[in-house]
Amino acid sequence: MDRMRELVDMLNKWANEYYVLDNPSVPDSEYDKYYDELRRLEEQTGTVLADSPTRRVGGEPLKAFSRHTHISRLYSLDKAVSSDELNAFFTRVKKVVPDPVYTVEYKFDGLTMCITYRDGAFVRATTRGNGVEGEDVTAQCLTIKSFPLSIPYKGTVEVKGEAVIRLSVLAQYNKTAAEPLKNARNAAAGAIRNLDPSVTAERRPDIYFYDINYMESDMPATQEECFAWLKANGFRVFPYYRLCRTEAEVTDAINEIEVERRNIDVLTDGAVVKLNDIAARGVLGYTDKFPRWAIAYKFEAEECVTTVRDVRWQVGRTGKLTPLADLEPVDLAGVTVRKATLNNYGDILRKDVKKGSKVLIRRSNEVIPEILGTVEHVAGSVDVEKPSVCPFCGTPLVESGANIFCPNRDCRPRIIARLEHFCSKGAMDIEGLSEMTAGLLHDKFGIKYASELYTLTTEMLLGLEGFKNKKADNLISAIEKSRKVTLDRFIYALGIDGVGKVAAADLANAFGDTAALAAADKDKLLTLDNIGEVTAETIYGWFREKDNAEELERLLRYITPEVKKKAEGGLLAGQMVVLTGTLPTYKRSEAQKIIEENGGTCQSSVTSKTTLVLAGEDAGSKLEKAVKLGIKIIDEAEFRKMLNLN
Repeated sequence: MDRMRELVDMLNKWANEYYVLDNPSVPDSEYDKYYDELRRLEEQTGTVLADSPTRRVGGEPLKAFSRHTHISRLYSLDKAVSSDELNAFFTRVKKVVPDPVYTVEYKFDGLTMCITYRDGAFVRATTRGNGVEGEDVTAQCLTIKSFPLSIPYKGTVEVKGEAVIRLSVLAQYNKTAAEPLKNARNAAAGAIRNLDPSVTAERRPDIYFYDINYMESDMPATQEECFAWLKANGFRVFPYYRLCRTEAEVTDAINEIEVERRNIDVLTDGAVVKLNDIAARGVLGYTDKFPRWAIAYKFEAEECVTTVRDVRWQVGRTGKLTPLADLEPVDLAGVTVRKATLNNYGDILRKDVKKGSKVLIRRSNEVIPEILGTVEHVAGSVDVEKPSVCPFCGTPLVESGANIFCPNRDCRPRIIARLEHFCSKGAMDIEGLSEMTAGLLHDKFGIKYASELYTLTTEMLLGLEGFKNKKADNLISAIEKSRKVTLDRFIYALGIDGVGKVAAADLANAFGDTAALAAADKDKLLTLDNIGEVTAETIYGWFREKDNAEELERLLRYITPEVKKKAEGGLLAGQMVVLTGTLPTYKRSEAQKIIEENGGTCQSSVTSKTTLVLAGEDAGSKLEKAVKLGIKIIDEAEFRKMLNLN
């Protein structure tokens, strides 16, 4: 038995070096010699140690998968596909954790696995399933050599990983396969969820581990410590890992993954951003489907490499200067791309972008692609200079945070950008009023404000180059049609810095009309999920700036936003109400309508301003937070009694 123990420990050490660390210390022939010796001893004694490498073989086919309930639920991740959605995630986190530290890792495209150990020994492997219950795939998983059968930790622990088939392994398999596999993701899922473990072994999947799902005791305090624990206990982890103390560092790490993922042997489809502090995660909690403390940033497939010819500076409606790269024309997703955006001068430095260099660009939902990073510098690469005066009006520029601004409100590009934004599809949707037309109107009639568009006539438009009767009539008709618009689109059309479509919808739902919004203080603005400190300050300041207030007054002479009527003096007047869980009879939308009809205001999350929580079944972190804050909590029965609805 002592010799068997010695052989098992030695062979497992060598297997870890080979399959996990990619650093073998002995030749295959040496491993095979001692493996054969172990097999002979096991046959002679009839004993197989729990962590013997001989257990890693494809056994008999199974008739069906059994089900297994996870000790702790495995959540899937919410997804972001744009910078706006990523910023909304940052805002929600910062409402609870003022100075968050994040981790960024690769998101592999495979099959999520949960591996359980008890008393230091491997117990079982399961798929994620529905998060509560998964399929027991222990027999299949035993054929995989990239995880240990025994670990130093002696308590009960569940670890999470992603089963993958490396791209090189897939290519090799397809060379001789009777039926080639289409892609690495399906290949991995098919290998693990195959009733015949010998098929699993033949496809040679791996598992990359990334988190601890449950630990009986001594749970690490951070994601960083979880990562270190996995490595120390012999699990295969992917070497890329970034600790980020700012949102800019998170974005840089995501872009780094986007560039480098082409050079690795695993299929990836994004990056995972997690709050590092595990205690803080508990405060943020979970929705019905996702943790609030993590998000998966999914990459678009529309990417390619091209050369930067030049970098010009554009001035937007707020005066912010944005660098625009002129590119060597390249076909991307059926479109010839000639330009791409960068965020600011700091972005140029972080991505090391120079004139003449080769860069990776991505085209997602935006018309203009984004530069993700530099691939290669050439002999003629030249640094991009930081401007000191506005390239259009010559006004000295001012810096605020990471950005550079032209302070001149009458700078022509600022005026044109304000008009174009006001008329855009997601705002007032005035079809036919393009950037070029806005420029013509400004140059010909001196139009500076959106309100002046409502004074235009067909006769005036006929005096513009390119305008004939039909085009002029269509534009006047579109302007007239825009006089009635929903409140959220009107708020978005105002062009308040930091207020996108999501935030505009939140503001419209929360305040119901422009008067209430204009009167809101910063504390009230901060009760909204997608409004952070900076945006709240900007909104508050926008409505108190004389020029903006006067323009809003002029616009409301021509436009009638659809406003939400707030009940006055209702039974819930002044109450800030949060709904959580499943109510016995009311849908959430029905309960929200009743609350608002009775003068209450619905909030999407529990804050210090919340006065009442209506809780149903399966209420989660919102209920827990309400209890901690001492907020009044009622069920549907008490809610109905309070409003005389019985």
